Amino acid sequence: MAVSQVPLARIGFGQTARRDRWWAQPAIIFVVLSSFVVYTTWAAFQGEHYIYGNYLSPFYSPELFGSPNAWFGPRPAWWPGWMVFSPALLILWAPGGFRLTCYYYRGAYYKAFWADPPSCAVGEPRAHYRGEASLPLVLMNVHRYFLYIALPFLLILAHDVWRAMWFDGPSGRSLGIGVGTLVLAANTFLLGAYALGCHSMRHIVGGAFDQLSGKPVRRAAYDCATCLNRRHGLWAWLSLFGVALADLYVRLCSMGVIRDWRIL
Repeated sequence: MAVSQVPLARIGFGQTARRDRWWAQPAIIFVVLSSFVVYTTWAAFQGEHYIYGNYLSPFYSPELFGSPNAWFGPRPAWWPGWMVFSPALLILWAPGGFRLTCYYYRGAYYKAFWADPPSCAVGEPRAHYRGEASLPLVLMNVHRYFLYIALPFLLILAHDVWRAMWFDGPSGRSLGIGVGTLVLAANTFLLGAYALGCHSMRHIVGGAFDQLSGKPVRRAAYDCATCLNRRHGLWAWLSLFGVALADLYVRLCSMGVIRDWRIL
């Protein structure tokens, strides 16, 4: 049986037979991600108002250098005097790289920022598809390695939540819960659900085996990661808002704009 090949006609940028508001989703993603990048960059370069009592902004955790309570003390002597110093600049590359190379976010911002494509069945602004097999997009394949770096941050943030439960008072330190404690705990939970449901996490816990039936621990971990992965996009957005709101809450408390309320 002879099969004839009919070349597909290329449509122009933005052309489509779709009648729905296909442009709405990429436009919203463009605005949200752009706003997050702008706020994160601004907050990272501030280098102040990231600590309030026992609360530490997740943008600055772990605080390697900076305040007297930092892991390695105040600003290091070797830091160039002409360069802006902020503790966030030393650590944000790790969680930022993990989120930047995320499989879900790649699909989102490829459409929103590069129009590759703008949406399904919508014309692209370029004639050839390069994919992720060449520079610079081939570098996105380091996502799995960024996951290895990002996972310890979850333990550090969990420790920050524990520290956020101890308040200084007239009779010394006492255990309690403030609104800031809940904000930091919610942020850690959302980031954990996002990272532990990562596609690469499923590969780590079970991707190396043909069968998991004889490995109950691996099977349980794989099922847990798969359960979170089903809503990976939702966790990605919730954790994005969560980490920004956690920094904003600590910052506003430190600046005296709002007051932290003790619940217990």
